[in-house]
Amino acid sequence: MVRVNFTTAKGDKVAAEGDRGESLLTVAQVAGMPLEGTCEGQMACSTCHVVVAPEWFGKLEAASEDEEDMLDLAAGVQGTSRLACQITLDESLDGLEVAIPAHVHNVQR
Repeated sequence: MVRVNFTTAKGDKVAAEGDRGESLLTVAQVAGMPLEGTCEGQMACSTCHVVVAPEWFGKLEAASEDEEDMLDLAAGVQGTSRLACQITLDESLDGLEVAIPAHVHNVQR
């Protein structure tokens, strides 16, 4: 299992775990984070925008040009913003820290 630590927009800490090979989006949704993932991980929306802690950002594979284009559509993008659907968990990400941006709302809930 790979541990992930979320910080909500209100500053609450939520610990979660996911299997190796699982997407961060799936782990976030199971943990109750308000990430909609409208396109179901097809990188056709930006509703799973998260901000990765700077100390973890460099451990991720680089974002593709398509992901960068989708992030251009997200509100509140920061230098370490990523789409959770594009982050695949592995052992090197055990303890990953990500924040849920304040503007994120899951309208499907």
